[in-house]
Amino acid sequence: MASGVLGLIAGQGALPLDVARSARRRGQRMVCVALRDLADPAIEACVDEITWIHLGEAAAGIAAFHRAGVREAVMAGKVPKQVLYRDGGSLRLDASAERLIEGLRDRRDDTILLAIADFLAGLGIRLLPQWAFSPELLPASGPLGSLAPTPAQQADIAFGFLIAKKIGELDIGQTVVVKDRAVLAVEAIEGTDAAIRRAGGIAAGGCVVKVAKPAQDARFDVPTIGLDTVEALREARASVLAFEAGATIVLEREAVARRADACGIAVLGVDPDKLPGTP
Repeated sequence: MASGVLGLIAGQGALPLDVARSARRRGQRMVCVALRDLADPAIEACVDEITWIHLGEAAAGIAAFHRAGVREAVMAGKVPKQVLYRDGGSLRLDASAERLIEGLRDRRDDTILLAIADFLAGLGIRLLPQWAFSPELLPASGPLGSLAPTPAQQADIAFGFLIAKKIGELDIGQTVVVKDRAVLAVEAIEGTDAAIRRAGGIAAGGCVVKVAKPAQDARFDVPTIGLDTVEALREARASVLAFEAGATIVLEREAVARRADACGIAVLGVDPDKLPGTP
């Protein structure tokens, strides 16, 4: 439990909603800074106070937190990397955001997110792990639904897991799609769902493997799957989704399991110390 008022920086997707609802169940007062055109408007009903800002309006977001006495915050939800390549006018960059971007040595995920964390820390706001108020979102190993992978798919999972860890180490992405121990697609800036669909254009029956980076910072970019992921799997005619157990956020777990079963897709958590298909 955070001390005092908890801040929430809300981006795209269902994760900010789950974080806010979890905090409310625990009696935590929450003040939200929500990103316009990204955050779900439903977040307004889940928090005590909300300020809507454009992505580049850093000063307005910080001012809202300071007024509410926020000293700890959670950053949840996607901010598609593509938006960083828009012109500064559409991002509404203020002086603080411009300085932050100009100080980046590159635009890798870790570089950007660590710079944001340091920026917030310098202003007296500490980022907490994304799952700090929702530890139940990190499933243990084993199938989520009724389907389990075949021995051949287990071998693909083990093969893909090691490759996914390598691309994570290079901060390229967290997901690979493999079939018959060949790589069909590697996630890059386009995101997991787009990489899955790209693999589906090459071959049906792929095994999707999603992992945490070897030096994953729990404050941001924690691997996350949900119903949108299952829909991408269905469109790509994929057969398996394996994720790193205890390190991957699964949103709407029961709904994910039901939908995956209906689509004939095995979804399972994998213990990195007990990779399928290995001794």
